[in-house]
This record gives sequence, structure tokens and C-alpha cells, in this order.
Amino acid sequence: MGFDTTVYLSLFVTLLVIMDPTGAVPVFLSLVGRKGKDARLRAAWQAPAVSLLVITLFAIGGQAILGYLHIGIPALQGAGGLLLLLIALDLLRGRGAGAGDPQGTEEVNVALVPLGTPLMAGPGAIAAVIVAVAQADSDAGAYWAIAAAIVSIHIVLFLVLRFATSLIRFLGENGITLIARIAGLLLAAIAVQLIADSVLGFVDGR
Repeated sequence: MGFDTTVYLSLFVTLLVIMDPTGAVPVFLSLVGRKGKDARLRAAWQAPAVSLLVITLFAIGGQAILGYLHIGIPALQGAGGLLLLLIALDLLRGRGAGAGDPQGTEEVNVALVPLGTPLMAGPGAIAAVIVAVAQADSDAGAYWAIAAAIVSIHIVLFLVLRFATSLIRFLGENGITLIARIAGLLLAAIAVQLIADSVLGFVDGR
């Protein structure tokens, strides 16, 4: 079959809301803002690269991991939904993923941790990708769409971090706060849908 546009758009929007590129901007600036231009540019591509590697590994081997642990898709959907709901509540209350302590970042590559993972490649994004791959059901068009969505969201992450300084000057603190609230609302809706799908999966005996 050909490229599945519906799968691509669905997963891309889901990852866009979960990974929240604009929400990563304040975290990025707080961790690398005092470093030189070269260090900032290096972190801007290293963090998405680490996230891409982690997400790809789980996309390829996630179902094998689930099989080894005897975990069904409905259980993963339920756990993912509850996790996303917690993240959504944090966003709605103004407690984004970046409430970490920036101390000691001179000795640690912050592009790996916490930017690459768990800020970008967090449990929510991993769960969304594993579920998408499982639902593809050996459809080559869907697999290509999933791969394209994963690459696309990481390109967006790179571009947002690359121009983070200009972006935050344009949006301002209030603009980023507003975007975080909207993302939280959308993420809460996705979480509720995942939980509903999980319940239906258990009822159907999947």
C-alpha cells in the first residue's frame, strides 16, 4: 500500500503535543543559555538526535519487549493514558517538564539528559510510538508513515531549539505559557481517548 497520510498526521500531532517543542524552549535556554554559541548549537542538534535514537529503538523493538513482559496493548494504552494525563495536568497548572535544577550542567552534556531523554523521548512519546506500530498491523504504508512522523517531529524539535533565542523573544513568557496551556488541554483529551481505548480493549479481550 501507499503512504498512509492519516497515520502520519495522527502520530505527528500526538507526538507534537506530547513532546511539546515550545515547552522545551525555556528548559533549553535555562540549561545552555549561559554557554557559548557553539555549545548552544551543538546541544540544539544533539538533544533531538538522542531522542530520535531512543524513539526509533522502541519503535523497532517495543513489541518484543511487551511480549517478553507479557504486557498487552490495552494495558500499555491505559498506563500511557494515565501518564499523559499527569503530564497534561502539570502543563495546565504551569508545571512543565523543565522544573529541574540547572546546577552542575557545565560538567554534564545536558543534550543527553535531561533534554534528549526524558524531556523529549519520555514515556508518553515511547508509549505512543509503540501503540502506533502495533496498530499498523504489518501495513507497509503505515510503517513508512510512522517513520516519517518520528523524523518530522524531531526536525521540528531541532528547528525550535536552533532558533530558541529568537522564538522566546517573539513569543515572550506569556506566549509560551499560553501555548503550554493549550498543549495541556489537547494532551488531556488524548489521554482520555487512550484510557477509553484501553477499557474497550479489555472488554473485547484483546
